[in-house]
Amino acid sequence: MAEQWGRSGGWWRHGPPWPGRWDEERPGRWPWRSTVLLTAFVLMGSTFAAHAQEGERAALDPFARVLLVVAAGVLLWRQRFPVAVVFGNAVVVAVYLGAGYPYGPVLLTVAVACFGAIVAGHRRAAWAALGMLWAAHVLVAHWLYRWLPPSGDAPASWTQEIVTATWVVAVVALSELARTRREQWARERAERAQAARRRADEERLRIARELHDVLAHSISVINVQAGVGLALLDSDPEQARTALSAIKDASKEALGEVRQVLDTLRTPGDAPRAPAPGLDRLPELVEQAASAGLTVTVEGEAPRLPPGTDLAAFRIVQETLTNVVRHSGSRHACVHLDQTGGALRLRVDDDGPATGADAGGSGNGLAGMRERAAALGGTIEAGPRPDGGYRVLATLPLTRKDDDR
Repeated sequence: MAEQWGRSGGWWRHGPPWPGRWDEERPGRWPWRSTVLLTAFVLMGSTFAAHAQEGERAALDPFARVLLVVAAGVLLWRQRFPVAVVFGNAVVVAVYLGAGYPYGPVLLTVAVACFGAIVAGHRRAAWAALGMLWAAHVLVAHWLYRWLPPSGDAPASWTQEIVTATWVVAVVALSELARTRREQWARERAERAQAARRRADEERLRIARELHDVLAHSISVINVQAGVGLALLDSDPEQARTALSAIKDASKEALGEVRQVLDTLRTPGDAPRAPAPGLDRLPELVEQAASAGLTVTVEGEAPRLPPGTDLAAFRIVQETLTNVVRHSGSRHACVHLDQTGGALRLRVDDDGPATGADAGGSGNGLAGMRERAAALGGTIEAGPRPDGGYRVLATLPLTRKDDDR
């Protein structure tokens, strides 16, 4: 135990290297080394104590040495049976002191047993064992000393009892401090693990949103163009060739964006090779929508946006136009951009009518848009318009709340 406290400066501030480590041995293994070292220390130290207390206390005999070995040896089970060990140690030490043998390192075994029990969560058992030992010592020192060795012994002074009680309180206080620190380390480990899981979940959701937005838009364009190409393959080969070119461009763009997402997974922490898309690529979305038979009108100009807000606005427009192509009978949509009150108001309207129950994109697409807006402190409103058609209204703050602090 002394060896362990000698190294305490390294892990006292940061916690033990693994849960429950209070000895140099790993959990699940028997603490042989510390027990053997402590037993040797108790035997040698008690020999010196016997010489120093010669004439005052009984000399060490074989029975005394057996008691010393047992008091230290039971500590081998302190990790597996802390309650039995602390009571067994207290009984053996009480017999040792009641027999009049010298005070000395044997009391260290009591401290170790009590420490192990309290740290393991058996506080009442440790307190009860220490109280029993102290009561036995008071009983022997002030009443039973007449019939116990050494002969001619006088009653102990109450000053000595106060010192003994102070020692007991110090052992309990130190053990309670160690227990508190251990619980604190356990909470910190749990909080770090929970934070890591939360970050992993957030990253997984972010990647899922990116892949959904990229693939849903591109595959929708490819699906529409493939239908056009098949319908015109015989009657209008030139128009079919145009549709195939649009399929090629859409698939190339999708592959590039998917590759960019995958690159961030392979090299975490590195800067992306290509800038994230933003509203400056809005004309590309308009062109792709036009190739799918949807006419898009853009009203207003986007202000200069932070990268995260710019990406979120682009993905929201992209997902909304994709939903119009897939789920609406309208062939016209309007994208309106406006900056009011330190926020970007982004509205996308289509004339309808809906061609399915999920006309507004009630699945992963709308959920992803709401998650993007919520991550920036913004909102998404989506629903039918009073005069027909469907509307998606996004409000994105130009400055995130945590950027102001």
